[in-house]
Amino acid sequence: MTLPIYQVKADFFKTLAHPARVRILEVLQEGEFSVSELIPKVGIEASHLSHQLAILRKANILQTRKVGSTVYYSVVDSKIFDLLAVSKNILSSSLKEFSQLLIELNSMDFGSSYDINQESAPGIKR
Repeated sequence: MTLPIYQVKADFFKTLAHPARVRILEVLQEGEFSVSELIPKVGIEASHLSHQLAILRKANILQTRKVGSTVYYSVVDSKIFDLLAVSKNILSSSLKEFSQLLIELNSMDFGSSYDINQESAPGIKR
């Protein structure tokens, strides 16, 4: 029995839903790297990096090339970088909206002399 396409899509996004995996893909935008080259660029321990690389490889997002004893990683399809760019644009738009709301909220005067830095609000025991 084949999976519905929405399930396949959800599984794909689950694969990407880890900060280390996103960082790996960001680094691989620069090109192909070995594990030893990725460690300082990604900023995680070798064992953790290897685990995350294996997940991305199993999902057919990454491919490997072996030269002697060194394994190099690269993306299978560069469209994954388009996806990262789209997510950045979506997040940027969302954050702009929130920053505008924060500006508006900070400009409001609620007529209260309550200071959030006080131990407790008047009449409220902590």
